[in-house]
Amino acid sequence: MGRVFEAIRRASTTQESEPAKQRSSHNSEHRTGTADRGLPSAKQVEEQLFSGSSILSTDNAVHSSASTAHTADAPGGSALPGGMASRAVGATLGAAGATRTAGFVSYDVSAARVEPHLIAISQPRSAYCEQFRSLRTRILQAGERLQMRAFVITSSGVGEGKTLTALNLAWLLAQSEGVRALIIDSDLRQPCATDYLGIDAPVGLSEVLGGQISLQEGIVRLDPAGLYLLPGGRARDDVAELLSGPTFARVITEARRMFDYIIIDAPPLGIFTDANVLISRADAALLVVRAGKTRFSQIDKLLEQLPRERVLGVILNRTEDQPDDSSYYYQQRYSQRDRGLPAQNGGFPKEESEEEVAIVS
Repeated sequence: MGRVFEAIRRASTTQESEPAKQRSSHNSEHRTGTADRGLPSAKQVEEQLFSGSSILSTDNAVHSSASTAHTADAPGGSALPGGMASRAVGATLGAAGATRTAGFVSYDVSAARVEPHLIAISQPRSAYCEQFRSLRTRILQAGERLQMRAFVITSSGVGEGKTLTALNLAWLLAQSEGVRALIIDSDLRQPCATDYLGIDAPVGLSEVLGGQISLQEGIVRLDPAGLYLLPGGRARDDVAELLSGPTFARVITEARRMFDYIIIDAPPLGIFTDANVLISRADAALLVVRAGKTRFSQIDKLLEQLPRERVLGVILNRTEDQPDDSSYYYQQRYSQRDRGLPAQNGGFPKEESEEEVAIVS
């Protein structure tokens, strides 16, 4: 076990550029769970950590601003029925300068407004972004070979970088030719995708599950990538009950008909049961861990708990060691959002704004 912790420590400082090793086999069947692609064992994860990979780095500047909005065509020819938006939703859209006609509301996402660690937007030509493109390639391959379309991105705990990973991956998927991609912010205790993107879309999954709006009314389009987003909407505490209910099952079923790939940003696996429910609705899961923080024994325990046929891989985020106050911040942010107060730290969760990120898949 000492070698494992040493590997994590070394991974947080190395500058090697050798791509991470891929697992030797990918045998699986379409969402049946009967075939075994091989759950990454403690030994395999340790080998991945020792193999080294490129570091994705960005500066620490944080910017946030609401973007302009306009309408765009729905994917696959889908259209919103005119006039079905609720009065509250209509008022919100009017304030944002947007209207609903025969398409989704669209937001122009600019590199000047997003969280800088969204490198797919802020640094698309960087070597760091290439690591996310490598991850995108694996997702596309899984989609073609294994008929996997819905992927859950979760983490062992807070501060691992799962939301940034999900957004970067989804943005790049949407840029792939002929791909319609949707990202769902299902971390309803702390919905923050819109904060990172610098847009003001106050309704989303929470309102869809509550019956206030339809799925089509909750989805927005993010240009210029053409990525579709179902924001989290209002923060709430009854998340496990909502996600395990029939309404969310219908949401995923309908989303599968509308989009080619679905990325689901899930709550931390090591804290809540929500992620387990989401994984049961999806085709595969990616576990995000952070070097210098996540204990290897915790990774091993979580991998043992996950369905063997649905674990696609582990993503290692490398960061500088920092005082671990993220759990307090996470709970504090819940309280602020419930009371209608803005989040601290410039609107971006502190635990996600890290110096360095690396991918081991």
